[in-house]
Amino acid sequence: MSAARSLLSALRQGHRPDVRDLTAFAEGLADGSVSDAQAGAFAMGVCHTPLLPDGRAALTRAMRDGGEVLQWDLPGPVIDKHSTGGVGDCVSLILAPALAACGAYVPMISGRGLGHTGGTLDKLSAIPGFRTEMQTDEVQAIVARVGCAIVGATADIAPADRRLYAVRDVTGTVESLDLIVASILSKKLAEGLEALVLDVKTGSGAFMSDPVAARALAQALVETGQANGVMTSAIVTDMSQPAATSAGNALEVIAAMEALTDPGTRRSARLVALTRALGGEALALGGLAADAQDGAARIDAALTSGAAAEIFGRMVAAQNGPTDFLERWRDRLPAAPVVAELRADRPGVIGRIDARALGEIVVTLGGGRQREDDIIDPTVGISHIAQLGAVVTEGQPLARIHASDSEIAEEAATRVALAIEMEQGAVTPPPLVQEVIR
Repeated sequence: MSAARSLLSALRQGHRPDVRDLTAFAEGLADGSVSDAQAGAFAMGVCHTPLLPDGRAALTRAMRDGGEVLQWDLPGPVIDKHSTGGVGDCVSLILAPALAACGAYVPMISGRGLGHTGGTLDKLSAIPGFRTEMQTDEVQAIVARVGCAIVGATADIAPADRRLYAVRDVTGTVESLDLIVASILSKKLAEGLEALVLDVKTGSGAFMSDPVAARALAQALVETGQANGVMTSAIVTDMSQPAATSAGNALEVIAAMEALTDPGTRRSARLVALTRALGGEALALGGLAADAQDGAARIDAALTSGAAAEIFGRMVAAQNGPTDFLERWRDRLPAAPVVAELRADRPGVIGRIDARALGEIVVTLGGGRQREDDIIDPTVGISHIAQLGAVVTEGQPLARIHASDSEIAEEAATRVALAIEMEQGAVTPPPLVQEVIR
């Protein structure tokens, strides 16, 4: 019996495979000796018989090592951040250059959006000419010269994950904790990191809306990252409302640029607070700050001084975007032909926001994907979204809908109105940072 068949037989009988068998199976996924049918059976088997922490760490390590692992010789630590996905989450665009301004090197491998959560690469693709697909040597040269790069994974990065991810989608095994951890970390650890901070979202717009499940994922990610020799921590953060006050690709680039060039604005306050929390933890993990509080202060300084913005502009130019983007970003970003305003039909307080519904509205406007091959309109989305706890008067704007035509905008406005609920009396939003797991 082949090693793959033996492992699948053990899983079917409820036996957890050992480290050696998991390693061999991951190698088979990478080199093609494991079939798609066997990959699907493995995914289903792990759902029924979850792996122990050492097995999860071994699977992750083998999936990482089945492809290219970046090597670095730099005068500072190589650090990154990963988010489990949400709505209006453009933190990566701010955090990568802010970390670089503090002495870190950030080779951020990111993805495209699918479903209600947006993708970092889609946001950056709203910038004219911006290249997200690059070879490893190009990425390494930009990181060494600029301090950061944000790119997609090459075919040589964690090829086992690419195969397993595809079968998870069609076999209904996407939500397996073990497979989520291995998928996220096999790609991130292939960056050759010294430190990694994970933003695990919970709330209405999160991939894992249940706080108990989110905490379990955060704990598993931290354990697995540390077991593979990378300083790792996770921050469980609130996604009961969008991270920014905008959702949609070009609109989120605008939100990020506002945070980079004017971090004191009211509209970017939540975004900046999230960037400070994640960046402070990352700098502490990487030895560039005494602790997370000191790291947050350093991130603040990088934003307020303009150092982070300057590095972002250099990164855009290095990745084939406009060389004058930092000075002329408002002119360079595309805009939707129709902008409609949704106004409150009565006074009250914003009591609940269905962030997932807002993300799904962006998709139907054309700003996201329902299938992997869908074409995205970078101009559409929702901006100026009212925040939880805000007191509003009758007729006050609750959101702006950016659409390709008036009819679509009107339909979207009706749906946005249903996603933003008004209450009477004071409303206290959940804390942005809910727990730090180290």
